[in-house]
Parts: sequence; structure tokens; C-alpha cells
Amino acid sequence: MKKTVAYLLIILGIAMIYIGGFHAPKLMLPPIITGIGFFGIAAVYLQENKTRSK
Repeated sequence: MKKTVAYLLIILGIAMIYIGGFHAPKLMLPPIITGIGFFGIAAVYLQENKTRSK
């Protein structure tokens, strides 16, 4: 379950960075920071899943 959530967070992170960095007329930091946060949460979920499988 957490693996699926991690992949969804990665997709949302990519979308947020695209919205904040490329789609907006000016660079907007809040969506970019949120996207990086989503990547961090996904990394934690994937690491937790990896350590449980050992």
C-alpha cells in the first residue's frame, strides 16, 4: 500500500514542480517546495518498505 502511495506522491511531485516552475508565468516557489516535499515523503515510504522486506 505504501509503495502505491509513494508512486502517487512522485507523480504529484512532478506535477507540482511543473505547475510552479514551467507552467506559471513567473517562478512560484510554493508548488516547487511542495513537490520536493512529496519526493521526500515518497523516499521515506520506499525506504521503509525496503527495510521491512529484509
